[in-house]
Amino acid sequence: MGVTGYFTKNKISYFAGYYDRRMIKRKLAREDVFVIVSNLIPVFGVWFLGWSGVEVFIVYALETLIIGMLTVLKLLVATLYKGKDTWYNEGSSTTVSGLFFIFFFIMHFGLFAAVQTSIFSMSANITPPGSGLLHFFFHWYDYVNKDIAFMMGGFVISYIARSFIPFIIKKEYRSSSMMRIMFQPYGRVFIQQFTVILGSMFLSFGFDKGFIFVFAMAKLFFEAFVDFEGIINKGMDDMEKTGKKDNL
Repeated sequence: MGVTGYFTKNKISYFAGYYDRRMIKRKLAREDVFVIVSNLIPVFGVWFLGWSGVEVFIVYALETLIIGMLTVLKLLVATLYKGKDTWYNEGSSTTVSGLFFIFFFIMHFGLFAAVQTSIFSMSANITPPGSGLLHFFFHWYDYVNKDIAFMMGGFVISYIARSFIPFIIKKEYRSSSMMRIMFQPYGRVFIQQFTVILGSMFLSFGFDKGFIFVFAMAKLFFEAFVDFEGIINKGMDDMEKTGKKDNL
């Protein structure tokens, strides 16, 4: 067992919690069907419908923004119910407004998204010459056509069905801490950032169909069989225990 992240003074380092063999899921959940379908739609489109591999990777890059928006929505629901929650840092804890969690997440996660999409757009060479490093991040809607919108719709439905609806039905906004909610998407985003940036480099060599298939299969494995939520929960449990102990 190992640790892959921690809190440091005045900032939060890339946090993924604890991992061991138990973090590999032995069987699929019902909600994982949506993940499988949404990831296979782009593969089918590239192989049989003539979709562009570049467009598929644009969708995978924009998936980060979809995850971020749904997380903000979760934090907003939790804020409306709780108002305030505990913020943990360096073994200490304090109570802050839910709006602070939302603001911090938008800034912190937004930095992730800006870096990922900027590296992707430059590696895939899809932005106009001289447009600037953050052009794709701030003008992503200019790249959305009919095929991209269709694929994005699949991912939106997948995340709503798999993550947001259970969050509401199970009333997780009552029991889950806002910090736990805030960190939930980071595990998947780490994997996604690496694979999207790597994929954009392969696209520059014209390896569309073969790499899209390999990429989708690898992404499916991590999303369907790796228990990112369990990793985050384990790290958060230990963090909360430490914070409460130090405040005694």
